[in-house]
Amino acid sequence: MRKRLLGFTAAVMLAVLGAMSPGAQAATPTVTGPACVAGKGSVEYNAATGLWTCIDGTHNGETID
Repeated sequence: MRKRLLGFTAAVMLAVLGAMSPGAQAATPTVTGPACVAGKGSVEYNAATGLWTCIDGTHNGETID
């Protein structure tokens, strides 16, 4: 019984830690800041993801290198 409880607790802890690590940070940046501005967009920091993102323009929603 103790082994089951220990295994269940470990599985829950790993699941919680996996959910806490943002997957967006693993994404490869696709555009540079100057390219975003040249495409009539603006560069903004998204505090929720911790990434710089191109807003509007031709590169809308893409992460900044």
